[in-house]
Amino acid sequence: MKSWTKDIVIEVPIEQVWNLLNGSLEDMQKIMPAVVAHEPVKLTDEKIGSIYLQRYREGNREQEYEVQTLDYINDDFFKKLKVGFTLAKLFKITAEYELKSIETNKTNFRYTTTNTPLKWFLKPLVKFASDKVVVQFVERVKKEAEQQALQSSGQL
Repeated sequence: MKSWTKDIVIEVPIEQVWNLLNGSLEDMQKIMPAVVAHEPVKLTDEKIGSIYLQRYREGNREQEYEVQTLDYINDDFFKKLKVGFTLAKLFKITAEYELKSIETNKTNFRYTTTNTPLKWFLKPLVKFASDKVVVQFVERVKKEAEQQALQSSGQL
């Protein structure tokens, strides 16, 4: 298993960032454009244990997998969403999104992902993988959240 974590400060209120992570498919696609479907299969009142059928497109190939909510906190000043899924029977992946309100219009976003190869021959690939995708993701979330804030305030 390999884990990557990246923090970034986003110059918008915590709720605006949260909507990108915990909102509609349309909001999710703004930061994860390869996700083409996210449909509930099983929903729980406390969110933990909920399962969604998600489809992801890379080029002409489409993968389908179940995403399970492993942890969920939705407080005013701290929010957390952790999900897990198995991709193509090759990798067990978790993604954890943590938001902390620093100020009224400032949010710390921490993204942590783990990747566990399920086949022995994939272990070296994961072992030497860089954090490039994680860095790009947190920067995309920051850019989208701040751009939406400018649009809604009429400054863009």
